[in-house]
Amino acid sequence: MKRTPISRICWLGLLLGLGSASLSAAQAPAAAPAVPLAGQSKDAFIDSLMQRMTLEEKIGQLRLVSVGPDHPKPVLLKEIAEGTTGAVFNTVVRPGIRDLQDAAMKSRLKIPLFFAYDVVHGHRTVFPIGLGLAASWDMASIERSARVAAIEASADGLNLTYSPTVDIARDPRWGRVSEGFGEDAWLTSKVAAAVVKGYQGQGLNQPQTIMAGVKHFALYGAGEGGRDYNTVDMSPQRMFQDYLPPYRAAIDAGAGAVMVSLNSINGVPATANKWLLQDLLRGQWGYKGLTLSDHGAVLELIKHGVAATERDATQAAINAGVEMNMNDDLYGKHMPELLKAGLISQDEIDRACRDVLAAKWDMGLFHDPYRYLQGKDPVDTDAEDRLHRADAREIARKGMVLLKNEGGVLPLKRDGVIALIGPLADSKRDVMGSWSAAGKAFQAVTVLEGMGAATRGHAALLYAKGANVTDDPEIVKYLNEYSEDVKVDSRSPKAMIDEAVEKAKQADVVVAVVGESQGMAHEASSKTNLHIAQSQIELLKALKATGKPLVLVLMNGRPMDLRWESANADAVLETWFSGTEGGNAIADVLFGDYNPSGKLTMTFPRSVGQVPIYYNHLNTGRPFDHEHPNKYTSRYFDSQNGPLYPFGFGLSYTDFSVSDVKMSGSKLKKGDQLTASVTVKNTGKVAGETTVQLYLRDVAASISRPVKELKGFSKILLQPGESKVVQFPIREEDLRFYDSQLRYASEPGEFKVYVGLDSDNVKEQSFTLL
Repeated sequence: MKRTPISRICWLGLLLGLGSASLSAAQAPAAAPAVPLAGQSKDAFIDSLMQRMTLEEKIGQLRLVSVGPDHPKPVLLKEIAEGTTGAVFNTVVRPGIRDLQDAAMKSRLKIPLFFAYDVVHGHRTVFPIGLGLAASWDMASIERSARVAAIEASADGLNLTYSPTVDIARDPRWGRVSEGFGEDAWLTSKVAAAVVKGYQGQGLNQPQTIMAGVKHFALYGAGEGGRDYNTVDMSPQRMFQDYLPPYRAAIDAGAGAVMVSLNSINGVPATANKWLLQDLLRGQWGYKGLTLSDHGAVLELIKHGVAATERDATQAAINAGVEMNMNDDLYGKHMPELLKAGLISQDEIDRACRDVLAAKWDMGLFHDPYRYLQGKDPVDTDAEDRLHRADAREIARKGMVLLKNEGGVLPLKRDGVIALIGPLADSKRDVMGSWSAAGKAFQAVTVLEGMGAATRGHAALLYAKGANVTDDPEIVKYLNEYSEDVKVDSRSPKAMIDEAVEKAKQADVVVAVVGESQGMAHEASSKTNLHIAQSQIELLKALKATGKPLVLVLMNGRPMDLRWESANADAVLETWFSGTEGGNAIADVLFGDYNPSGKLTMTFPRSVGQVPIYYNHLNTGRPFDHEHPNKYTSRYFDSQNGPLYPFGFGLSYTDFSVSDVKMSGSKLKKGDQLTASVTVKNTGKVAGETTVQLYLRDVAASISRPVKELKGFSKILLQPGESKVVQFPIREEDLRFYDSQLRYASEPGEFKVYVGLDSDNVKEQSFTLL
């Protein structure tokens, strides 16, 4: 007898009546592709799909793995076809992604994979590192860098990025300060929102978008001693006031995923922290998206000392709210037995699976698993026409910070003889910086190349390496453990310095490109000192001895101890690691084709002994007074106090004056607004941009409040002699803080208003909140 097939619509209708418990593989109904019906809502689709999924398939969706030694491609393809993998990371070319998605389309329910990658500051086109982007104080440019990254990453088939990195960092010994945006929660929150908007555009249903995965949640930048992965012990007030706001800003901007941090918080690892991931993230903040562990973090709960076995670690992570487990296979191995023993619930598995499926819906993958792979694959994945060089060059220039310019040695003249010296002057790898994604070093422009193009036909350019980035063999071995990132010149230090000095003596000016290799400012690259390596210091001393004007171009991923450099160089330009077009952008600034306008978003200390040092610190009962120093105050007696370069600092090739602050009134009521205004004038000879900054201080409150807090800024362009009135609105909500009971509110009283061009150089006024 001929059987009449049940239509898919009927099948789904029947399944809607089934309970939410997972089916076993033996109970699974005949396969039907996971394709939404016309007009079907997201919730209805996910409900129907989950009712058809086996327990193994649900747990499989929580698996986030990388092709590699632990998961060889042939084995992974088989596992994907069996429906036991939810997503893949670190596969970044279209043919490889297509192979893996093809395997998913062979699975019983044909649930598509999503593909993730660390697109941190660009994809194929590399932009400046996070500190360099933030130093532009230009939200439109920062958003544009993320937009370009999304365009390029989505064109390669990627769907999600582990970015933005919004960890507040006040200890420059930590290598990952390079990824973030500095020490200030208010400014970092603005940057976080801009980056999320750049990645996700007007919505993930639009083309050329990728999902933002904000990281590392939470407090990862506050590890003790600046050591990566280290413990964090912090009061609730400091958490909520100084460290948590940027994560919240990224989530409020729509970030679809959150990566959980590797550190512990007050004794509880974030990966097992139910308060963090459920009470705070989902309960208080209302987050509805996906949570991802960091690499191997679930297994690491054993080493944290909060789990005795892999089984315990799996239970702790899923109970806390870690939905996708990155790279190890603990969830698949242990969840079934934990469920059977009643140690985890079906609801927890279903909740996690639902969020993975919801992310895939939002990415449009259920409507078209190959949505990100449309059109023909490029003949050359690394083709030049896939880059966005003009954007990279423009944005890199904006984040460079002029720290010193004695006697107007900069901008350089395009004539005579220029000596370009230094171990980083011709390094394509280092100019891109850490986490340079799919960027290719051969496509990066070095300073030698950029200056060569800028001087061709005008000035003679002499080059010598001068020194290795470090002569310490143990450091070189450490940095080169996985790849030869640091290339060592076999010549003796003396031979290299002698060559550099000979070139310098022939020149009218010396430009020395020094600092850190990109691997020195990276994950697992914490340092106990902030000096430039001794090999480079010896080179700089020899160049200084020639008597020629000395211009330092810094490449680095953290604030450094630059006391000697600042005292002895004629000019210092902080370029960070400036990306694919770094060499051209640096040349643009050095020769005055672009007037530098960057401002620091992280304080530069005088020495490592001052760390942590940040502008918005709390006062003490015995504060140090720079103008009237006294012994019994909060100070160091063996060194000059205060930063070498303060938060918000940055010079220009022109000069600006700032008038006294004018207030629109002296009292502020809730619901009303005051305006603080200053007149800024370009008193120099060339056009230039500067960032005018507003800081506020709560003079007396129920708990001690910072000496000042950034609450506004305005980046303006002025022609020579031009003036502009800059106005800052001040509202009651700008004055709120978390009190001792974690209530977020303002308190009546006097407030100081500070306006200036950096956090130290300000004009003052005041008002009263009624």
